[in-house]
Amino acid sequence: MRPALAAWLVLSLLGGTGTQDTCGDPPAAPSYSAAAPQLSPEERLSPHMPASLRCDACHAIAFQIEEQLRKAEGKVGKKALKESDYIEVLERSCSQDWESYGVLELDGEKRLSGPGLPTKQPLSVMVSGGPWPSRLSKLCHGYVGEQGEAQIYGAHRRGPAALRQLLCHGDKGPCAGRKDRPDPPKALQNEL
Repeated sequence: MRPALAAWLVLSLLGGTGTQDTCGDPPAAPSYSAAAPQLSPEERLSPHMPASLRCDACHAIAFQIEEQLRKAEGKVGKKALKESDYIEVLERSCSQDWESYGVLELDGEKRLSGPGLPTKQPLSVMVSGGPWPSRLSKLCHGYVGEQGEAQIYGAHRRGPAALRQLLCHGDKGPCAGRKDRPDPPKALQNEL
């Protein structure tokens, strides 16, 4: 057995096969990079949500309102909430910390990102904190004040699409005239 092992070792060293793959450095990991979005002075400093992000912001707000109302209804057995209860839930929805939202750049376009919003790229840098939470809170309170708690709750009872339509896609909504931005296409499975 020793002569065979010695012969294999000599041939491996002379031929340069086998030892490089098993004893050399591990293969280099692929390198990825993503840059943070470059924010304009308005996007960095204004107390108001930039117009280009208001549609995304509205969808985030509608999502959060929907989630909070659904949880509250779940506690009472999916029955309709009393007026005082849904007013409290809407206040809590708008006054939350909004820290899970921020801005990132997707396909060269700045987009708001966070729960309830679609993302298209697996690798991106999100700028969160700063002015974004207070902007979302102000917008949320503005929508509730403009539409009224009863109308918002009624839309919620009709379903998430009705709430988004009321807040975001009405005649004067921030998404008026736009289609809902589609989710990214799903990868085809079993593709050869």
